[in-house]
Amino acid sequence: MLELNVKNETSRLRTVVLGLAVSNGPIPKIEEAYDPKSLEHILANTYPIESDMIVEMEAFNSVFKKYDITVLRPELIENYNQIFTRDIGFVIDDIFIKSNILPDRERELDAIQYILDQIDPAKIIRPPVEVHIEGGDVMLWNDYIFVGTYKGSDYASYITARTNMKGVNFLKELFPNKKVKEFDLVKSRIEARDNALHLDCCFQPVGKDKGIIYKRGFREEADYMFLINLFGKENLFHITREEMYNMNSNVFSIDTNVVVSEKNFTRLNNWLRSNGFVVEEIPYAEIAKQEGLLRCSTLPLIRD
Repeated sequence: MLELNVKNETSRLRTVVLGLAVSNGPIPKIEEAYDPKSLEHILANTYPIESDMIVEMEAFNSVFKKYDITVLRPELIENYNQIFTRDIGFVIDDIFIKSNILPDRERELDAIQYILDQIDPAKIIRPPVEVHIEGGDVMLWNDYIFVGTYKGSDYASYITARTNMKGVNFLKELFPNKKVKEFDLVKSRIEARDNALHLDCCFQPVGKDKGIIYKRGFREEADYMFLINLFGKENLFHITREEMYNMNSNVFSIDTNVVVSEKNFTRLNNWLRSNGFVVEEIPYAEIAKQEGLLRCSTLPLIRD
């Protein structure tokens, strides 16, 4: 049996589900794009090719091997994108919550069923159908659960709005002892530089008391100020609009002092090193073209 345990984003990782880039399927048609960044690359004929993405994911896998982390992979679905395991579920404490994802992606959950079979069934929860919630919007910070959402009245018409207020309230009821704090995110269907698809596109904690943040990813300044007050401005690395577009906040922590980052994130990586972090740099710029990066490709099951 797998004894799940995830209480924050940065404690020592022991077991993780890493996505797959093998047999990724054809380049999506324009009308099949789930987000503006993928659309941009489809239109520009720069959409990533499978062989490049496999190399990037294997670089990530090799870092996990180096740190003696148990890596589980989804079962292969032919011609299907299985890179972003973060979307399909997430762990809070010792509970696995299945996401109600876009219906087209339901098969991705089936592909990790053999993993779910190793978890106590009483510890697996599927929210009611009207509850929308994806792992990229859920961030654990000890007593806090941070949740990205979209409060606009046009929520239903936005394919980039992935977690609704029913999702926030569901977590409040499920974890009454936690402080659940939602953040209203800026969404765009047409401009990737103005679209915080998930909370981890504009914020993520690193280490014990630091974080990466993009101020304009939040619709309300009060939400941004909440994080400034909680972490302290001097502990937050502010990224630019272009850095947010390149997904600088979507790195992945495998320990309180070890961060896996994209090798082109020069400014961020220098800041991390100057703050005492070991930075494991890998290439991930091709996968980033699908508006997802390192955190999006992982589903942590056990941290110390």
